[in-house]
Amino acid sequence: MQLIRSIIYALIFYPGTAVFVAAGAVASLFGQHRTRALVRTWTDFHNRLCQVVLGIDRRVEGEIPPGAALIAVKHEAMYETLAMVRIAETPVIVLKRELSQIPFFGWLTRQYGVIPVDRGAGSKALRTMMEAGRAATAAGRAVIIYPEGTRVPHGTTPPLQSGFAGLYRALGLPVVPVAVDSGRLWPRGLVKHPGTIRFRIGETIPAGLKREEIEARVHAAINALDD
Repeated sequence: MQLIRSIIYALIFYPGTAVFVAAGAVASLFGQHRTRALVRTWTDFHNRLCQVVLGIDRRVEGEIPPGAALIAVKHEAMYETLAMVRIAETPVIVLKRELSQIPFFGWLTRQYGVIPVDRGAGSKALRTMMEAGRAATAAGRAVIIYPEGTRVPHGTTPPLQSGFAGLYRALGLPVVPVAVDSGRLWPRGLVKHPGTIRFRIGETIPAGLKREEIEARVHAAINALDD
């Protein structure tokens, strides 16, 4: 049954996303605020689709504080990449460059506001990320980063990628850690499972800590739901 539901989800979500991307070309003519509103609507569409078709809902524990911050999120599935747009109220998102280069979709992500990262570019990629991060926070938007660098299976706790500490130091912002357990219901592959995905927003960690301390505190906080 879940296989059938997962297929129905895919048959609705991906064509639906194509429609939103096309609508984004029109929305962009009326300013970036219209593009952001469209992206929020797209994420609401995805959330409702997950509820109705897959039987997947979410529960958020805590709140993202207002103002500029670096939001560090556990990454176990595609689910949180869309959900966090709503939970954090339209943040700028650090993502791999390949996603920002997908025809049409990548254009819409750039209109919305993302920080593309070329993982193979080394220090140059870090400098680019820092410059884009400063521009985002100057505009009063929070920046989301997935500090593990890629999706990981639920229950695994890899070390944080070095880019997180570099961005933390460069931006001089507090960090809001977010633990997610989406991998329990949304593993790699086609089939998704019904249930509730939890988002636990941890205590804000101040700016200016040494690398070892900030990495340890963020690592512990984003893995709080790995049970």
